[in-house]
Amino acid sequence: MSVIKDEKKLLSAIKRIDEKIDKNNDQKILAFFESLGLTEREDVPKNFLDWETILIVVPDRHISHELKYYKFSISRLFFVTNPYADKIHIYDFEEWKNVTRNKTQFQIREMMKSSFGGVKKANTENE
Repeated sequence: MSVIKDEKKLLSAIKRIDEKIDKNNDQKILAFFESLGLTEREDVPKNFLDWETILIVVPDRHISHELKYYKFSISRLFFVTNPYADKIHIYDFEEWKNVTRNKTQFQIREMMKSSFGGVKKANTENE
């Protein structure tokens, strides 16, 4: 004998609530990205809400520290610091997982020099 009288009804109610939570979280993500100016940039994919998890690449630890609170208050966000990045970038976290799988920290650091927001630093010395 089950303790729950109407399991289908309960599961349906939970599903409706989860959908509302997801919709509210999407609104949080949009507000967060708008505050960072990301929704106005041409290089930011417009379908980011379709991704299961959004990777946010930040160019330095100061920015990462400033945004740390939002990592905990908004679901579906994952942050990575890339000192080779020139600005904040976003990517599908699945892409990050696929590229970094089975790589060492050194290999990931080297990869980030030219990908996931990384740009080769121009040589500013006079030659």
